[in-house]
Amino acid sequence: MQIGELARQTGCEVETIRYYEREGLLPAPARSASGYRRYEPGHVEQLNFIRHCRSLGMSLTDIRQLADYHQHPAPEPCDRVNALIDDQIRRVHSQIETLQQLEQQLLALRGRCHSPHTLADCGILKTLEDASSGEPCVCHPPATGKKIAG
Repeated sequence: MQIGELARQTGCEVETIRYYEREGLLPAPARSASGYRRYEPGHVEQLNFIRHCRSLGMSLTDIRQLADYHQHPAPEPCDRVNALIDDQIRRVHSQIETLQQLEQQLLALRGRCHSPHTLADCGILKTLEDASSGEPCVCHPPATGKKIAG
């Protein structure tokens, strides 16, 4: 099958398929006499494996390692796979903490505007303006030292 058919079967963009090939996650396909990529059913399986890992938030490095374990199973315990997943769980917990802090900051900011005001009197805009000039703001109190990157 050609790349467009592989994309349709897997729900993956053509450019993403090419990217995974360049990154070595998806084996390079054979080429037809006219130079078109010719994919096999194994490419569908591998691409679905990659997409499933990506849906779990895994990095390309981790996916590469998992794919290698999957393609070259060894008669040893799956401790390495478990460790890789444990690392991903820790990253997810860290992201959750970051998002919870962001939620609290947004709730504090939202609390600056309780009743209908004109834009000129909007407490949220005033707080954002004050913060942009270096003044402390309600969503980033000095005691926490927490700041949003960017």
